[in-house]
Amino acid sequence: MTELAIVLSVLNACCYAAGARLQYDATHGTSPGGPTALSAVVRRPRWLAGLALLGTGTTLHITSLRLAPVTVVQPLGVGAVVVSVLWGLRVRRVGLDRATGLALAAIVGGTGAFAVIASGATVTTAVTTAAQLQAGALVLLIVVCCAGLSNLLSGQGRCVARAVGAGSAYGCMSVLLRATGEEFTSSGVSGALCGTLAGLALVALAGFWLTQGAQAAGPPEVTVACLTLVDPFVAVVIGVGLLGEAPGLSLATVGTGLACWALALTGVLHLTRSTSFPHLTSGRRPSAPQEYVMQGPHPWRIVIGADTFPPDVNGAANFAQRLAEGLLGRGHEVHVVCPATEAGPGTAVEKGITVHRIASHRTPLHPTFRVCLPWRTARPVTRLLDRLSPDVVHIQSHFAVCRTLATAAHRRGTPVVATNHFMPENLLGYTRLPARLTRAVCRFAWRDLVRVFRRAQAVTAPTARAVRLLHDNGLRVPASSVSCGLDLERFSQPSVDTGDREAQVLFVGRLDKEKNVHELLRALALLPGVRGEIVGEGSCRRALEELAKDLGIADRVTFHGLATDQEVLDAYARCDIFCMPGTAELQSLVTMEAMAAGKPVVAADAMALPHLVHHGRNGYLFPPGDVSALAHALTRLLYDPVARLRMGEAGREIVAEHDIRRTLAAFEDLYLRAAGGSAAVAGAPAAPVTESEHDEYTARSGRR
Repeated sequence: MTELAIVLSVLNACCYAAGARLQYDATHGTSPGGPTALSAVVRRPRWLAGLALLGTGTTLHITSLRLAPVTVVQPLGVGAVVVSVLWGLRVRRVGLDRATGLALAAIVGGTGAFAVIASGATVTTAVTTAAQLQAGALVLLIVVCCAGLSNLLSGQGRCVARAVGAGSAYGCMSVLLRATGEEFTSSGVSGALCGTLAGLALVALAGFWLTQGAQAAGPPEVTVACLTLVDPFVAVVIGVGLLGEAPGLSLATVGTGLACWALALTGVLHLTRSTSFPHLTSGRRPSAPQEYVMQGPHPWRIVIGADTFPPDVNGAANFAQRLAEGLLGRGHEVHVVCPATEAGPGTAVEKGITVHRIASHRTPLHPTFRVCLPWRTARPVTRLLDRLSPDVVHIQSHFAVCRTLATAAHRRGTPVVATNHFMPENLLGYTRLPARLTRAVCRFAWRDLVRVFRRAQAVTAPTARAVRLLHDNGLRVPASSVSCGLDLERFSQPSVDTGDREAQVLFVGRLDKEKNVHELLRALALLPGVRGEIVGEGSCRRALEELAKDLGIADRVTFHGLATDQEVLDAYARCDIFCMPGTAELQSLVTMEAMAAGKPVVAADAMALPHLVHHGRNGYLFPPGDVSALAHALTRLLYDPVARLRMGEAGREIVAEHDIRRTLAAFEDLYLRAAGGSAAVAGAPAAPVTESEHDEYTARSGRR
């Protein structure tokens, strides 16, 4: 009989998942202002069909309880999560990703193993009146606490609290159903039976009310996941602790059973976190499900998430500011969420952009990069999105601020666009980890990035090479290359003619390990009469200054440190050649700036630089680490002014494809598409700006 009970329990799970989905659709599907009140939906055919399925499932459940112990029947109800999740993925037209598949496997494997252990360790026992009263008191306390807590919470918290309360009620209901059958069989209609039926009706109504409340506060996947996990857990606790269904239970069996249940719980928790909450709101009543279809190009409310933002000086921060200013100039309402500076958290308007700074802390790995602690970020970010109700969230990384934004937006149903500027090597250069450990950390860092970015409707990277890196490291979300863009006119100024001066080679960027500025210094030591200008700051500056002294070129190399925008423009104007020896460039904005200024470039043949610097056309490439080859490339240009002019003009032609206006139009189009719009933005290209392998260029470095 146990085998038949298991089959009936599985059928009950399917009926419950289908019924919950139908009732959820009836509650939300036809109401433009929010979840419809229960009194209004009870007449809808879809809700009634769901109720019929729930009734059928209950009948199957009662029958299975008559055939096997509670501890065998109840755990199998969590199979409703599998059905509900797969149905939800189909409704949202989303494929089953690896993480969700593993979560479902954990649920099936954990509950299946639990059922096997329970069937071998438990026996059916009578349900005494004392056990009924004790179980009822315990469950009543849980239900009251969950109901009260749900009134203090919103969105996901409200949904989970109500589902936990409903699961507790249904767990007790299983025991009372058993008691009803036993009492009717033994004594027929009696006072004890009437009392049990009254208690059964009470817990059934409580479970029904809390379930409908959970459905109104969140999607059915979350309700079913929480309810079907709590329901059997409570039933098992009652069966073992109050009914004595496992008299010879050993510690080893308990430990194994709990481990199996913990495995299933892990899967359920993942599903709860990864399922979107389109009704999330900060008020006490659930808000309307939002249809994020942008109507026309103006105006939109856009939230940009950035884990580094000015006054930080780096390429990712510069791009985030340039994007925000550009979108603001095109008529949109722009908010930036980023870590606070030393001045502390708060909100201020900076250049017309509303900047919300979250409490942050220094890090030992980088002199300026600050991090926000997740537990101090989640609440302010969630409240901010609740208050702003943005049309789109655009994250620039996968660290604390952007990770929290992506999660909160995903739960709200707000479309997310993600742009990657990250390479693990750029941060691991600040550590002294062994090579093998560094490679392992890099693999973990890429996997962590993918876990965050898979919440986005669209992902971009500055180049086709950078997009390939994402896909090679497991990203399955549609991704395209969109240039970070430049205000080209700003850099198109005439060169400074200072007469018979020494030739000058310029580097602009962070003075950190992966930039390889030491190679440029060693090359300058081989070129008498050539000056070097180094603009930027970083962890290696002191070592580079010492190296210049050791090489005997300290009088020919100027370290400017951090420079103003105008000082950087002046440096481009007076140099003869720009050099970029970095080997971890996802875009190299400074190389693009130099090209826009009409300067030939000598760059390392690494990462995206070969697709930006076309050897022999707008500069030369050299093998990374080959100082002699670098010196030779510089010499060819230093003594050929005609070639410098020709290559400088060629660089302007190449970089012309990356005007910031094209980038802004491309992102507007992506926002519209991510939100479900059917038409492209007026004036925007039909697809994001996509570079070919020949024209791509990268995004992580910059003036930093």
